[in-house]
Amino acid sequence: MQHALTPFTFSTVQSIVFGEGAAGRIGEIAAGRGWRSVLLVTDPGLVGLGIAPKAAAALEAAGLRVGIFSQVEADPPEHVVKAAAAAASEAGADAVVGIGGGSSLDVAKLAALLAAGREELSAVYGVGNAKGPRLPLMLIPTTAGTGSEVTPISIVTTGTSQKMGVVSPVLLPDVALLDPELTWGLPPAVTAATGVDAMVHAIEAHASASANNNPVSRALAREALRLMGGAIERAVHDGSDRAARADMLLGSMLAGQAFANSPVAAVHALAYPIGGHFHVPHGLSNALVLSHVLRFNAETAGHLYADIAPIVFPKLADLGSQARGAAFAEELAGLAARCGLQPRLRDVGIPRDALDMMADDAMKQTRLLVNNPRPLTRADAFAIYSAAW
Repeated sequence: MQHALTPFTFSTVQSIVFGEGAAGRIGEIAAGRGWRSVLLVTDPGLVGLGIAPKAAAALEAAGLRVGIFSQVEADPPEHVVKAAAAAASEAGADAVVGIGGGSSLDVAKLAALLAAGREELSAVYGVGNAKGPRLPLMLIPTTAGTGSEVTPISIVTTGTSQKMGVVSPVLLPDVALLDPELTWGLPPAVTAATGVDAMVHAIEAHASASANNNPVSRALAREALRLMGGAIERAVHDGSDRAARADMLLGSMLAGQAFANSPVAAVHALAYPIGGHFHVPHGLSNALVLSHVLRFNAETAGHLYADIAPIVFPKLADLGSQARGAAFAEELAGLAARCGLQPRLRDVGIPRDALDMMADDAMKQTRLLVNNPRPLTRADAFAIYSAAW
């Protein structure tokens, strides 16, 4: 007897615009939606590179008033989010455009939400607590990594190091605009870290224990891994490879759509304390624990990893299922090393006596740990950190 398909919900962005030169359409798209005054949310680096000013000029050429908030920083703290929302209100913005890496896009989401004036940041942390409304929103990624342009998630650093998430369909933008040209100048280290981050999104989405793990997310995760598995080393070692850059950006977006609906798990939970306490870039934080978490999970999720292993590493196709699942973690560790990423926690300045504190903090990430395919205790978290050290 066939069983009915398990019910699920799949939500994503209203409109996706993809292609080389697509950023040149920013003014046309904004004006076509009736926007009149826009706050552009970005970071100082993109201002210095001329990318943000070029976007602002395109909006102004289409007849829009433009204010620029360029104080976004990595792992954005609460005061940056609140300042961006205040800037939107002071500018009289009727829409928000975020351009940059995941931090800029996350700040833009919350600026659009908070500037509407109905909610306070402290009240929207967690899943489903942000109700809206928000200002219209367009997100433009300049890295192939976070997938934030298609996720209903924004991560904020609270206090000195704790990261908290705002998760709500309200945060899904109206437009995700993806232009591979904006990623052409990414240095190898950033390309590698953000690329591995995107691959982790797809891997964890595919194996997620979430009740909402669904066929659409799994299909997107597999296609994301096909694209990125064949492109990441080319993009890292030859930044001018336009096809590789396009595949990475598209793959990152597809992975974002996957984990937005079938959420990530222990890799991210253990990565957050690394970034929060030691300011290690998020993608590298994921890479440092990825293979160790997969080895831990293989006891219950080895068959899930075996399904996707040959997509990334075709040479594994001839192995049996159990062997493929075990080899997947080893091959991912080798991939990270070939891309130039540091392999151990000690290599990024994390002392061994910090592992207890990190294990304590990782266990606070219950929103993520509940999705792990194998239950993970505090002792398990410490053991994984120890193996990664």
